[in-house]
Amino acid sequence: MQDKEEMTSMTTVEKKLKSQGYTHDFNVQDGRLTTMDNDSARSFDPEETTIVDYFRFEGESNPDDMAILYAIETADGTKGTISSAYGTYANEDVDQFILKVESLGKNLVKGTK
Repeated sequence: MQDKEEMTSMTTVEKKLKSQGYTHDFNVQDGRLTTMDNDSARSFDPEETTIVDYFRFEGESNPDDMAILYAIETADGTKGTISSAYGTYANEDVDQFILKVESLGKNLVKGTK
């Protein structure tokens, strides 16, 4: 991944990640990470998910603009991203799923499971 100092906007980071193969957009439904592909949607448990990297963004003038973007790889090699806001606007489903993944992967080397 690039030096996080160089990647200051979510759009810039998403573009860079897409160029590195993180092409799927993920969502969390019923406690599972789900690809948002209409024709071939797949879903994954926390145990099948690795957080490869993450990027935090803070709004310049409004604290409500804080967000986090996760680069994720699943056990079958599916790579993509998911984001959530901080505070009041946070997506509770995403946050709960990520907490389960992080508790499983704290001692992993990035990109391996």
